[in-house]
Amino acid sequence: MDFTLSEEQHLIQDSFSKALEGLVSLETVREVVENRTGQDLKAVSALTALGMPGLLVSETYGGSGLGLLEAILVSEELGRQAAPVPYVASSVMAVKALEIGGSERQKQDWLPAVASGEKRLSVAFAELAGGQRREAGVQSSNGRLSGGATFALDIQGADAVLVSDQNGQVFIVPLTTEEVSIESFPSIDGTRTAGHIELDTVEGDLLEGLSGAELTHVINAGRIALAADSLGACETMLQKAVEYSLERKQFGRAIGSFQAVKHMCAEMAAELQPCRALIWQAAYAADYLPEEFNLSVLLAKSHMDEVSRMIAKSATEVFGGMGFADLPGMHFWYKRVGFNRAMLGAPERLRQEAAALQGL
Repeated sequence: MDFTLSEEQHLIQDSFSKALEGLVSLETVREVVENRTGQDLKAVSALTALGMPGLLVSETYGGSGLGLLEAILVSEELGRQAAPVPYVASSVMAVKALEIGGSERQKQDWLPAVASGEKRLSVAFAELAGGQRREAGVQSSNGRLSGGATFALDIQGADAVLVSDQNGQVFIVPLTTEEVSIESFPSIDGTRTAGHIELDTVEGDLLEGLSGAELTHVINAGRIALAADSLGACETMLQKAVEYSLERKQFGRAIGSFQAVKHMCAEMAAELQPCRALIWQAAYAADYLPEEFNLSVLLAKSHMDEVSRMIAKSATEVFGGMGFADLPGMHFWYKRVGFNRAMLGAPERLRQEAAALQGL
């Protein structure tokens, strides 16, 4: 049996890799973070032209109709470059939610516009996926929503947000109405945007087909996309650490020749290598082994989050004092994997869900 990527999948991966290398430099990331814009509009426009928002949108509605594995290959490349563009919420979770639970009217209203980049959706499922936070939560009554939803992902520039209420129902809420107030807040990761949404008896458009198992599938699609982003970020941190160890000299020798540094780099590589198989397998299961999808995602993301923390720490230590300086830019990837770890459930919560799923 052939477990490698298909020719089409390699083409998708290479296309986005080359595009991102030309679009996103360290200076691009630094400028976005310093200006607190949360995204680079030039990169967003170019990746939209490449078809990124419509990867998971079915061909009926103007998208590419690809699977979750193809989507996480793109997520991996975004993490590799620390690309300041919206993706996990807007191009993965929101699209999955509409494809699975949207009515024909809702699909016609949103999916073609999302695929073309004309419209963008944010997602606010933090209370469901990560645990209830104090003074947060949305209540619904007769189709009207009140309360607060925190950590709405990809909120900047979004036209509407998918919000979950206290009963696990999901509504599409336009962000242009006066009954919705948005407070963007800085997070540890300046390359992506999140915010708090306050709803004052605003009317929502219920996704009637999205509840229970279907909603769990959407959340887990977002989780595995975040894990893939961390995988790409960790590969970059490891690569930078190895390159620096071969350039930096101490006592007339490259520090990469010192046994302690060799062992650090080898340990990072050994810990990272199995993560790709876990993540790719989980994404593959979404479309071909649905009975294994949820457990595979929970195990893959919880493990990736732990490995990413180790690699971020060790790779920074290889740089010594320079690792904490702005010049190498290691902190951008360090913070990015920290953001991914916290979103949609920390490792401890995911392992608890995995245990419950297995009846443990």
